[in-house]
Amino acid sequence: MSDSLTLSISSPDDAREPFLRLVARAALVDGQQPFNDQALVDAGKGTRSLLLAERSTTVVGAAIVGQGELEFVIDPEWREEGLGRQLLDILLANRGRGAEPLRAWAHGDHPASRRLAATHRFDAIRTLLQLRRELPASAGPETALPEGFTLSSFRGGTDADDWVDLNARVFADHAEQGAMTTEDLRFRMSEPWFDPDDFLLLRDERGRLIGYNWLKVEPDDERVGEIYVIGIDEAHAGQGLGRYLMNRGLARLIERGCAQAALFVDADNTRAVALYRSLGFTDHTIDVQYQQRVVPARR
Repeated sequence: MSDSLTLSISSPDDAREPFLRLVARAALVDGQQPFNDQALVDAGKGTRSLLLAERSTTVVGAAIVGQGELEFVIDPEWREEGLGRQLLDILLANRGRGAEPLRAWAHGDHPASRRLAATHRFDAIRTLLQLRRELPASAGPETALPEGFTLSSFRGGTDADDWVDLNARVFADHAEQGAMTTEDLRFRMSEPWFDPDDFLLLRDERGRLIGYNWLKVEPDDERVGEIYVIGIDEAHAGQGLGRYLMNRGLARLIERGCAQAALFVDADNTRAVALYRSLGFTDHTIDVQYQQRVVPARR
C-alpha cells in the first residue's frame, strides 16, 4: 500500500457516511468531538470546505478548512504514523504565499497537537475549558423566578430574531459565537438534537429578551447534557440572573434524564468560570486554539 496521503474536497452529502464513521470513532477514543459545531455548520452550508484524507482508497482522516480556520482529525486506527503531519503539510502548501495566517483548534490539548503546532510555527492564542458536574437523580425545589421577569421556551418567529440580536451583543467580542446569523440558528434547529423546550428565554416586564440558556442533549448520548450557550444582557449583569438561568437549565437536564452537565467556557472569562465552579463544575478537558506565526519575508 502506498504511504502517500491524498486530500479531496467532498460535498457534505457525498462524504456523509465515511465522515460520520470517522467522527464517531474519534469521539469514542478521544472522549470528545473532533470538530466544533460552527465548523460543521459552515461545512454543511458550503462556506468552508470538507476534505477527506485517503491512503490508497481508505479514508484515514478529515479536515474542515475555510474562513481562516482549520480543524482536522486522523482516524484512531491510523495514528502514530505521521499522517497528521502529512495532512497539515499538504494543507499549508496548498494555501500559497500571501495567505492570511491560519487559526487551528486542537480539541483535547494532546501532546501530538502541541508537537505539530511547534514544528509548524503555530502559537497558542486561546484556551477553552470544558467543565462538567454530576447531576442528581431528581431536581430540588424550583428556583424562584425573579420579580418582573418571565421565562419561556423558544417558539420561533420573533424569538429567533430577538435571540440573534441579543446573542450578537452578549458575544460582541467573541469571533465565533457573536457572528451567528439567523441562518446559522435555523441550521442548528434542523439538527436531530434540537428541542425548543431546551431553549430557555428570559424576558423583562416589557417583553424584551434579556437572557437565555440554550441546552443541547445529543440523541445518541443522553447521559450528558450540555449548557450549549448562555447569555445575559450586560445591562442586567450582576442581578443573579445568570445563576437563575443556570439552575433552571440544570433542572431541565435532570428532567431530561441526564446524569452529567457539561459546558465550554474561555479560560480568561474569570467571572463566568467562577460562577460555574460555584455551581459544582470541575475541569474535564481543554481545547486550545493556535494561530500560524507570520514569518517575515527575506529581503
